[in-house]
Amino acid sequence: MKKTGQATINDVARLAGVSKKTVSRVINRSSLLNEETRERVEKVIAEIGYVPNPQARALALRRNFLIGLIHDNPNPHMVLNVQQGLLEVLRDTEFELIVHPVDRGSPTMLEDIARFLERQRPYGVMLLPPISENDSLAALCGEIGARYVRMGSALFDAGEHMVASNDREVVRGAIGHLIELGHRRIGLVQGPHGFRSAQERSLGYEAGLEDGGVAMQRTLIAQGDYTFESGMRAAERLLDLSPRPTAVFCSNDAMAAGVLHTARQRGLDVPRDLSIVGFDDTAIASYLWPPLTTVRWPIATMARAAALKLIANGEDDDADESAESLFVSTLIRRASVAPPAE
Repeated sequence: MKKTGQATINDVARLAGVSKKTVSRVINRSSLLNEETRERVEKVIAEIGYVPNPQARALALRRNFLIGLIHDNPNPHMVLNVQQGLLEVLRDTEFELIVHPVDRGSPTMLEDIARFLERQRPYGVMLLPPISENDSLAALCGEIGARYVRMGSALFDAGEHMVASNDREVVRGAIGHLIELGHRRIGLVQGPHGFRSAQERSLGYEAGLEDGGVAMQRTLIAQGDYTFESGMRAAERLLDLSPRPTAVFCSNDAMAAGVLHTARQRGLDVPRDLSIVGFDDTAIASYLWPPLTTVRWPIATMARAAALKLIANGEDDDADESAESLFVSTLIRRASVAPPAE
C-alpha cells in the first residue's frame, strides 16, 4: 500500500529494514551493496514514491552534492575524457559535476581554490595533473575537509586519494618495440616542464634506450607543451638534424599529429621515412593517416574509479577497499610505425 504524503529516507529505511546509510548507498549506486539488499530498497522506493531531496540533505550535512573537477590542463581531449568517466558514474545519482579551471601559474592559485571549496562546499573533488601533483593543494583540501582524489602518472599518495597510470613502464616498452624493429636514432618530444606525466614518459624513454643498448643523445630530445603547434616546432628541429631520427616518440597524440604534419610538409613518408608514436589514444590517433601507433591511457576508466572513491568516501568516510588505484596503459600498434628504411 502506498504511503500518503511526502515520503522520507527514514520511511524507506524503516520499510526496507535497513539503515539510512544503506538507503543512501542505493541512491548513489554504491558498489558496497549486495543485489538482494539493493533490490529490496529500490522496491520500497518505487512503492512509496520516495524522491531524494539533495537540498535538504545538503543543509543537514552542511555540504552540497557536488563533485568538483579542478584542472589546469592544456589537453582538452583529456579533460573531456575525464568528464565522460565522471559523468558515467554520477548519472542517476544525487551528485552533479562542477568544473573549475584554474591557472597554475597564478601566485594566488591556492587561495582561489580555497574560496571555491568554501563557497561551493563540494562532497569531493578530483584533481587533474599537473596541479594534482601539488602537495600543498592536497593539504588544503584536507584542511578544508574536502575529500579529494588525485590523478597522476605515478602513485604519490594513499590509495583512497589516487588514480594513477604506469606511464614510465609503458613508454619503456614502446621504445623497446621501436628498437626491436631496428630503430637506433629515436627522437623524443617531451611534455611541458612541471608535469609529472612529462617526467615519467621521459624516464621511460631513457629506460627503453638503456634496455636496448642504445646510447641516449640529447640532440634527439625536443621540448613540447602538449599542443599540436609545439609538436610541429619540435619536428622542425629534429628533422633538421643530419642524420635525422628514423623514429620519434611524442609524449601525447596532439604533438605526434604536429610531427606527422611537419614530416608530410617536408615530403617524408610515414612510416617508411619516419615512424611516429604518440601517447593517450585520443580520437585524433585513429583519424590521422596513417593511423597513429600510440599508448592507450585509460583516462575515462581512471575517472570512473575516482568518482566511485569520492562517492564511497562521501557516504561512509571509508574508502572502498576494492577500488583500484593503479591502471595499466597499453601500446596500440597501428600503421605509423615500421622498420627503418635501408
